[in-house]
Amino acid sequence: MASSVNPTVRRRRLGQELRRLRELKGMTAEEVAERLLVSQSKISRLENGRRSISQRDVRDLCGVYEVEDNRIVESLMQMAKDSRQQGWWHAFGDIPYSVYIGLETDAASLRVYEPQVVPGLLQTRGYAEALITGALPETSPSDVEKRVSVRVRRQERVNAPEQPLRLWAVIDESALRRVVGGKELMREQLEFLVELSQLPHVTVQVLPFEMGAHPGISGHYAILEFPDATDSSVVYIEGVTSDLYLEKANDVQKYSVMYEHLRAQALNADQTREFISDIAKGYAR
Repeated sequence: MASSVNPTVRRRRLGQELRRLRELKGMTAEEVAERLLVSQSKISRLENGRRSISQRDVRDLCGVYEVEDNRIVESLMQMAKDSRQQGWWHAFGDIPYSVYIGLETDAASLRVYEPQVVPGLLQTRGYAEALITGALPETSPSDVEKRVSVRVRRQERVNAPEQPLRLWAVIDESALRRVVGGKELMREQLEFLVELSQLPHVTVQVLPFEMGAHPGISGHYAILEFPDATDSSVVYIEGVTSDLYLEKANDVQKYSVMYEHLRAQALNADQTREFISDIAKGYAR
């Protein structure tokens, strides 16, 4: 379940507001950095929400921007304080994609395209364990278990009794054909996938091999949208050593158009369930 205070989202909102105040003042990030005797990269990280913002940072920035309304300053200071709290995922230690988890936890909807494996929010525990073990062969058993536990905890958003995550997943046929953990485990995973696809807020579509080239051929990505209109949508692209977050409206629009093409080319929901069930029966045999 989403926590009442999500530090990742609070940092984003605060960063966006600080950027707005800077632009209203007509200053560049370089000029602000020079005034505060800090690096320009620090100002950029504060504004994009990738770095914790202290109340002192907020106070100093408001001074540079000559914010005279104490109510605005106090509100921003409170957001800075909230942004330094820890989300539920911090209890699991150092998680490499904690920024994404924070965004996903507060998102209203998620559109994901996955070309190689079943999306994380739709995985069984056994599939997740086999997948992480295979993908990260040098990871210790304890770290594998930690990653699996985080993945299972994330799935609470899908099964939440109130305001569940609106999830739309387009999955390439190769994700269903790739045998992760053995055929019996794959059968269980595909049956689980069919079961989840029947939830009213979950839509699963398969993109079969016969469709040939398509807009998702370059790889996995996800589009997150939020309930608060002030929170801009985010495109998330997972990397091996670092992840990419795109928030510019033009970038989000391009990926959204690509996703619409993927949905149009994929099998519809009923066809998808039948398609997945047939493959699951093959694993059973």
